[in-house]
Amino acid sequence: MLKLLVMMVFLAPLCFIAEGWWMVQSFLFLMTFLFMLMNMMNSFFGGLSYFMGCDVLSYGLILLSFWICCLMILASESVNFGSVYEGFFIFLVLSLLGFLFCTFSAMNLFMFYLFFESSLIPTLFLILGWGYQPERLQAGVYLLFYTLLASLPLLVGIFYLKGKGETLWMPLFFCTDLSYLISYVSLILAFLVKMPMFLVHLWLPKAHVEAPVSGSMILAGVLLKLGGYGLLRIFNVLMLSGLVWNFIWVSISLVGGVLVSFMCLRQVDLKALIAYSSVAHMGIVVGGLMTLSYWGFCGAFTLMIAHGLCSSGLFCLVNISYERLGSRSLLINKGLMNFMPSMTLWWFLLASCNMAAPPSLNLLSEISLLNSIVGWTWVSMVMLSLLSFFSAAYTLYVYSYSQHGKIYSGLYSCAMGYVREYLLLFLHWIPLNLLIVKSESLVLWL
Repeated sequence: MLKLLVMMVFLAPLCFIAEGWWMVQSFLFLMTFLFMLMNMMNSFFGGLSYFMGCDVLSYGLILLSFWICCLMILASESVNFGSVYEGFFIFLVLSLLGFLFCTFSAMNLFMFYLFFESSLIPTLFLILGWGYQPERLQAGVYLLFYTLLASLPLLVGIFYLKGKGETLWMPLFFCTDLSYLISYVSLILAFLVKMPMFLVHLWLPKAHVEAPVSGSMILAGVLLKLGGYGLLRIFNVLMLSGLVWNFIWVSISLVGGVLVSFMCLRQVDLKALIAYSSVAHMGIVVGGLMTLSYWGFCGAFTLMIAHGLCSSGLFCLVNISYERLGSRSLLINKGLMNFMPSMTLWWFLLASCNMAAPPSLNLLSEISLLNSIVGWTWVSMVMLSLLSFFSAAYTLYVYSYSQHGKIYSGLYSCAMGYVREYLLLFLHWIPLNLLIVKSESLVLWL
């Protein structure tokens, strides 16, 4: 694991040379395939070095981080073309990837916390430095305060565990009786905010709307998954408390998911709509996770990977329209089928993945999650059916409103779409639909 980290460190100086943009991008793709071929799909930790190791959970999410970071650079061509501090931009992407790599491969809970918090800094710089509106300052403050305020109890909880003589070494976690409600809440609150769970989700739409395309991609693709990953790890310790208290989070997530779906149906800003749909999807993940069942854990892990690829691709599509029309409003982004007909296919493919149509990975994971939640209590069927229905409803709403209808009258000329953009969408969609063929590694890891 250390060799990959060393390679990332040595890529840093290349960011600032003349043709560094392409070089770093090529090397990142190379590293992605190197890591993929290391093939550490063990159910226990392998590839050990110092504080780092890799099991199936880490493997999937590190691979996702590598992949999304490669695609971020591919999507941010406007930064390179406009020479907007492109060296510093690519350095930030690289440092963010390094932090994420360390977060997912850390085997000590305290090291995990350290890198979990560090990954916030490059994201904040991306939003503040390359965002579009002056409101990005407010979005940055929201992001910072929501995440940091919730993370302090996690640190206290980790010290409490250590003080009780428990181990912080993840492979040795076992079920301990933390009977205090406060220790249970403090250990999972940071992850629930990061997911984000309904009621603590307000920072997410704000951050997405103000972030550049690369910021949105990494935020939706990987940073939300830090919360789910943390919960999957920490519930080895909190199993007994979870059996008593988890019904609260399941209820909030399912009801919240339905309410957020209603909000999606009346959004006009495309980016805000996709951000709210992320909250609805993560609601199902929290619900499935909190049932503490085998189906729930596997479904949560699979949906995290599927949603990372799918919503990242949708943000790319919105950005492609935004670069041409200068607006993200549905009132202006309409009739796109008329002047970007081949892009309509990609809108349809990614929208259908978003509403979990076969053969996407979303379908497999949502079926697992529905199984786990309904198996936990059949009363949840009401909310789950509403959630599934409205998920399809707002996705179709986005697709039909943006692609069909009269073209915006103020539009007079436009570039059709570059090979780079089609490649970018292809690289989002292909893993999303081919991974279902190799789904046993996603569901047989416990």
